[in-house]
Amino acid sequence: MDLNKVLAQLHEELENLDAAILSLERLQHEGRRRGRPPKALSQLSRTVRAARKENPADEVIPEEG
Repeated sequence: MDLNKVLAQLHEELENLDAAILSLERLQHEGRRRGRPPKALSQLSRTVRAARKENPADEVIPEEG
């Protein structure tokens, strides 16, 4: 058994576990945002809605079957 190879695999697994833990902690603390969305986001939503009203034929309709 090559000890250096085992140590390298353990270090790699430790990095993967650290990344997974960090991701879960971020999800736990983020939760749902409260309050009004940022101004840029609401402006973008209005722009998209206006564009859809002007060109309803441009919307993609999924095919069945």
